[in-house]
Amino acid sequence: MSITIPQIGLGTFRLQGQVVIDSVRNGIEVGYRHIDTAQIYGNEVEVGQAMADSGVARDELFVTTKIWIDNLARDKLLPSLKESLRKLRLEQLDLTLIHWPSPNDAVAVEEYMAALAEAKAAGLTKAIGVSNFTNAQLQRAVATIGATEIATQQVEIHPFLQNRKVVEFARNLGIHITAYMPLAYGKVMQEPVLARIAERHNVNPAQVALAWSLQQGFAVIPSSTRRVNLESNMDVRAIALTAEDMTEIATLERNERLANPDGLAPHWD
Repeated sequence: MSITIPQIGLGTFRLQGQVVIDSVRNGIEVGYRHIDTAQIYGNEVEVGQAMADSGVARDELFVTTKIWIDNLARDKLLPSLKESLRKLRLEQLDLTLIHWPSPNDAVAVEEYMAALAEAKAAGLTKAIGVSNFTNAQLQRAVATIGATEIATQQVEIHPFLQNRKVVEFARNLGIHITAYMPLAYGKVMQEPVLARIAERHNVNPAQVALAWSLQQGFAVIPSSTRRVNLESNMDVRAIALTAEDMTEIATLERNERLANPDGLAPHWD
């Protein structure tokens, strides 16, 4: 079953309690239909509440969660996903990702990808994918379940970390890319090159950064707690950056990785 991942999603990393409820509620009100959460975020209950309270029909929402490393073993993955469904008040996820590959291969890629495929076959999720995989790990995932079964590879991408090797490798396999942290925790707002491009288009630097990702065919999942930012992030689909703009942004690559937790992150490409 092929799915279409909405281009712009609402990220919920680091958002807790009433803050995440308000963010998701406001996001849905201004037009977001793709909500991205994860088991480790500790906010699936609140995300589920906000979606239930929104009054928007379930089939209009696209919901992603991610399996945490403690739940990668074959006997734990499906029960943990059922628990996520209970918290989110859903019968089925639209997309379920492996959040991080198992550190030091403690659980083999082959084991948890096969278990994730079982979750899809059981109807717990419409589609499956991966996040934070190196090219070698992605190759193993593909060898286990097939490239057509991997709906996306979700990785950190922003103008300061363009992750070109990972993007090219996934694309050569026909695998879609989702860019997380697309605004580099707001650092894009202080970048003079982005500010100049934004001025030319009468938009702000964050919108330029998001448009840059969209024009490469990525889905993006920015997060925000401010309604005005949620609205402006949704407006980026109307921005058409020029070839010159894209070339200028390409020069901002500096391998500035923001998500690189000790003991969890793999040896990156």
